[in-house]
Amino acid sequence: MPHVLVLNASYEPLGVVPLRRALVLVLENKAICLEESGAFMHSATRAVAAPSVVRLKRFVRVPYRGPVPLTRKALFARDGGRCMYCGAVATSVDHVIPRSRGGRHAWDNVVAACRRCNHVKADRHLRELGWRLHQQPAPPSGLAWRIIGTGHRDPRWLPYLQPYGADDALARFQGARLTSGAPL
Repeated sequence: MPHVLVLNASYEPLGVVPLRRALVLVLENKAICLEESGAFMHSATRAVAAPSVVRLKRFVRVPYRGPVPLTRKALFARDGGRCMYCGAVATSVDHVIPRSRGGRHAWDNVVAACRRCNHVKADRHLRELGWRLHQQPAPPSGLAWRIIGTGHRDPRWLPYLQPYGADDALARFQGARLTSGAPL
């Protein structure tokens, strides 16, 4: 089922919801459709354009959510879907400092890796192999990462996410998608 970006009344990104929930918000007059997906949802009496981006009519106060949670989807989005060791298409998660040697499962120690590099590296340090990372792992920041980390992406969302730090992440993801042929 397609997903829809939900914005606060101040245009701040709040999250991603299923299409059905977004339609309910629009039909109950709680949200305004800002972007349409081009498809139509039909009922017995009417047809409604399926939204891609909706904005709530009333401001919703959102409590502090803390750091972006470390999930597989968010990690692959941060690393652009590429192996941080060789640049190939990433299929697995690797700990730079292996957990068996005291490494933590945290943003600054976890990277996306291809199957081959993950297998060769195993539980060794990078200096033992003479390898280098393409870039230092770091936790993502900005409101847009909560959206990008879900794994749901739509090019119509980009103008609404750019002011909140999505440029860098989406540019890396787009580059990886173009080279790997993976769908957006």
